[in-house]
Amino acid sequence: MTAEGHIYFAISNIILIKKTKLIQSMANSDWYHIILGGLITCLLPDIDHPKSFIGKRLKWLSIPIYKIFGHRSVTHSLLLIIIIIICINIKQINIPIDVIYAMIIGYISHIIADILTPAGIPLLWPYNKKFSIPIMKKSNIRIERLISIIIIIYSVILN
Repeated sequence: MTAEGHIYFAISNIILIKKTKLIQSMANSDWYHIILGGLITCLLPDIDHPKSFIGKRLKWLSIPIYKIFGHRSVTHSLLLIIIIIICINIKQINIPIDVIYAMIIGYISHIIADILTPAGIPLLWPYNKKFSIPIMKKSNIRIERLISIIIIIYSVILN
């Protein structure tokens, strides 16, 4: 999936979660908070690829992660999501809770979007079995936009 596709997908998921009131603190939150929170993290899993949008901007971090783990490994796993959530709880970071939830949703939306590709991801890393629901056969921005638009329309209709 492209960086643009991940951004669309994250925003559409955040809108869906806010509109459906799935997470109460997000239901009552400021749109600016949650959209910004999701945008901050929706490209982060691709830090493991030096040629990705974020990898090009943070090569000093991307290259070592890529050399140690490769692409679509630990950064695309539930293990890292759990570690991030634990660290947030331990450190008691001074970020509003709605922003934290949006950041987690942004990150998870990236993982879900990559599951929709034929390459899939090792969701249970270090167990290397790839999980894939290959809805998107290639990086096709039109399909990525269409899926996001469908989610946004569904979200709007719900309310």
